[in-house]
Amino acid sequence: MKTDQEQPQSQPQSAGIALTAPTHQAAAELLHESRSNASIQSKNPDALVSGGGMSSLTGDIKGKLTYGYSSFKGKRASMEDYYEIRISEVDGQTVGLFGVFDGHGGFRTAEYLKKYLFENLSSHPDFLRDTKSAIVEAFKQTDTNYLNEEKGQQKDAGSTASTAVLVRDKIFVANVGDSRVVACRAGSAIPLSIDHKPDRSDERERIEQAGGFVVWAGTWRVGGVLAVSRAFGDKLLRPYVVADPEIQEEEVDGVEFIIIASDGLWNVLSNKDAVTIVQDIADAEAASKKLVEEAYGRGSSDNITCVVVRFEKS
Repeated sequence: MKTDQEQPQSQPQSAGIALTAPTHQAAAELLHESRSNASIQSKNPDALVSGGGMSSLTGDIKGKLTYGYSSFKGKRASMEDYYEIRISEVDGQTVGLFGVFDGHGGFRTAEYLKKYLFENLSSHPDFLRDTKSAIVEAFKQTDTNYLNEEKGQQKDAGSTASTAVLVRDKIFVANVGDSRVVACRAGSAIPLSIDHKPDRSDERERIEQAGGFVVWAGTWRVGGVLAVSRAFGDKLLRPYVVADPEIQEEEVDGVEFIIIASDGLWNVLSNKDAVTIVQDIADAEAASKKLVEEAYGRGSSDNITCVVVRFEKS
């Protein structure tokens, strides 16, 4: 399995509604957990990899945030999903960044996004002041940089990106492709992203206005090739396939948890199904594992990766 483990960083507290860094003991436990998973990974590339962690919430919303992740190759011959979780300090403000990246045509693009997307976003000069604009520009920068590196590659590759960024009392969800983010509020499933599929009326119109076409080839595909209408990479399908994110902003207050997952999960589980499963499992890592196992049990034929983030008031 080609996924790496996230590397939580020890950061001081900051003012306002924010994440606080793990204690030294918690950081040590997370490091131990990461090493243990890496060991399992190296011995059995087909094994389900999982882990998790926690941090405090301060300011107007006091409590804690817990997260869990699980990733499984499933029935595919290779693993093309990646995930990334970062608790980082930006200009004295601690922020949380969570993402799932589902590669196609190989793992190159998803691996690149794991390494650079959040780095480019958190280093953007307007990240805290104008988070939405920073997300748009960071996504564009990352895509451009990746395409420049891909010029020598003969085989085309691409990746979706579903991300949730916690800044103060807001969750900014930015989505490219058909991975998905769903929230639970008052027990109900609230979609925070809409899949970018070629047969979505507005997406089809955008593609056709750019000179492309959408045809049925087992499923609806851009140019008869790609079953998603937005993605990073895919240089041969430009300008029809783009990496422009759709962004939705949500108040943290009242959100019980969010689920970020690749389409290997959503192909067989509805938003409501996923929320119902997680609702009864207090531990975020156990919830993420249950989702992956349930999706596989329901016949998912794809790689399956998900991140669960729980918000608990004190």
